[in-house]
Formats: sequence, C-alpha cells, structure tokens
Amino acid sequence: MSGQHPHRDNPRDNPWSHPVAVAQIPAAGSQVTFKADAAQRAALAETAGLREVLEAQASFHLTHVRGGIHARGHVSGLIGQDCVVTLEPLENRVEEDFDVVFAEPDTAAAAKPKVDIGEDEPDPPEIIANGAIDLGRLATDMLFLGIDPYPRKPDAAFAAADEPSDPEDHPFAALKALQRDSKGSPKKSKKD
Repeated sequence: MSGQHPHRDNPRDNPWSHPVAVAQIPAAGSQVTFKADAAQRAALAETAGLREVLEAQASFHLTHVRGGIHARGHVSGLIGQDCVVTLEPLENRVEEDFDVVFAEPDTAAAAKPKVDIGEDEPDPPEIIANGAIDLGRLATDMLFLGIDPYPRKPDAAFAAADEPSDPEDHPFAALKALQRDSKGSPKKSKKD
C-alpha cells in the first residue's frame, strides 16, 4: 500500500489526504467519516486515469491496539469509465471493506515479513508518520483496488470476425500456398 511512503507532498501522489493525529483518537476509539470534494474527485480521476470520479466516501472505526492504531472500515465510490467494448461511457460502483493496522516506523519495520507474503499472512502495518495516520491515502488505495480494470456494459460483447466465404480469400491463403510449395509440392515453372 502507498501508506509506506508518508513523506510525499505532491497532491497528485496523495489527492485525497485526510490526516488524523494519533494523540487525538480517544482511548475508547472513534468513528471518522469523510467525502472527497469536487477538486479531490478530479485529482483522483486524473491519478487513476479515469474519465471521472462522481462520488468517493470513506468511513473508519479507529481503536488503539498495542503498538499502533487499528483501522476498520469501508470505502465506496461511483466511477465514470468507458466500456472496453463499445467505448461508451458507463458508471461503476466501488465498495471495499478494509481492516489494517497503523504502527510507528520502528514497530512496522520489525513486523515486516522477511519473505513474500502468502495469502494467509497478514499485511505489514501501515506507517504512523509524525504522529498522524493518513486515512485519505488508505481510502484512495482501497478505492483504486476496487476499480474494474476492464469495464464493460452488461449487454456489450465482442463480435467475432467474419470468416471469408472463399478459403482462397483468407488473409493467410498466400502463406499456406508458400508452405505447400516449400514442402516439396510440385512447383509450376514459368516454362510450363
């Protein structure tokens, strides 16, 4: 996740930033909900190479855990894309749940697996940078993970190419003739 790079200041790298100070999270935990405004949605669309982001909202439940903050929640959005078959505009709903832990850099480094992460192993913690967690960066990552990379309208289908009725009209007919000639078929000479 991109939360591993907390020092990016470019809004293009972090178009939906929503930092929360860890010290401000009550011992009993807190609920944080926010939406992307028009400028943030435009930046999200540009960053992800989308036609548009019509809606983006996130809801987090934050609790203190040993060594960090546990963030559980949901991100949703309405994404404007183009159908890969018809190239017509369409809208797709994105709904993603998440469950992550934020930890101080020294704790997170100790928790990083030494080998590739298997499907059954937990993800390494996100980073608490300068005493804050960026919920917007996490929400952005989750929103982008939920986007369909090949959006298609429900009734859109790829049309099969028309086969030529005469086999000699096929684009590879000349190659087939050359292949026959190279395998010892009698060749016509110019004298015949």
